[in-house]
Amino acid sequence: MGRDKVIKPDNTAVRTALWRALHVQTDAKPHILEDEIGFKLIAPDDDWQERPDMKYTKRLRASIVARSRFIEDIAKEQIEKGVKQYVLLGAGLDSFAQRNTAISSYVDIYEIDQHDTLTWKEEKLIENGYKILGNLHFVPVDFEISSWWDELLNKGFNVEQRAFVSCIGVTLYLTKEAITDTLKKMTLLAPGSTIAMAFYLPLELLDEEDKPLMEMSIKGAAASGTPFVSFFSVEEIIKLAEKVGLKEIQTISTKDMTEKYFKNRTDNLLPASGEFFLVAKTL
Repeated sequence: MGRDKVIKPDNTAVRTALWRALHVQTDAKPHILEDEIGFKLIAPDDDWQERPDMKYTKRLRASIVARSRFIEDIAKEQIEKGVKQYVLLGAGLDSFAQRNTAISSYVDIYEIDQHDTLTWKEEKLIENGYKILGNLHFVPVDFEISSWWDELLNKGFNVEQRAFVSCIGVTLYLTKEAITDTLKKMTLLAPGSTIAMAFYLPLELLDEEDKPLMEMSIKGAAASGTPFVSFFSVEEIIKLAEKVGLKEIQTISTKDMTEKYFKNRTDNLLPASGEFFLVAKTL
């Protein structure tokens, strides 16, 4: 008899959730994002803060909380404008639905990620006393071999209704063909829908102080079987967004994030360079 496979969340999803918690537990107030729900679900060992990927990655932690806050700000703004569908591509251990019950109860939230990550997350949420309401939809998918779009439609997503779609921490692991296809699918959203998607700059375009950390990350990702695949310049992404037919195209840089969220801090917390956002609308 073979043993049942142990279901575990993706390592990247765990690391990201722990960084968000570490921000609350160790960085000065005001916190850019207050999110310890993933930490509760993971219940790490007592010495988790001593892990090398926690201890020596302050700038990466700052980037993670900034991007999460940035996405949530757009989500809240879109919901206030009457958008009733929020899709998280690569949801990981995101906890928007649990932390924003006053507004999330009016919206259908579709969390798309790998099967094991979502199955584990759902089980742990229930174990920790969180109700899974009918408007929270888990959409398991393998991005490279099956269509996230088809799976989303199968879960009752209404293509006639405006939506906000976020995609963070995903493009690094996809081929350029898969990314182009993802953007093309997004143009099928109802007119006036908003998308926000994170991309990563090539190593040579990073600030000098961030290059060694990114080189380590590239090696670590390859060693763990989830290699980084795609990097883009800002110009490449603007061209790609225009080519597929998106409108009102903006790109948001690390510098913009610093200006938005890190002014007048007492702890010198600053985000790493390397990640930027495409924000655009459908026609």
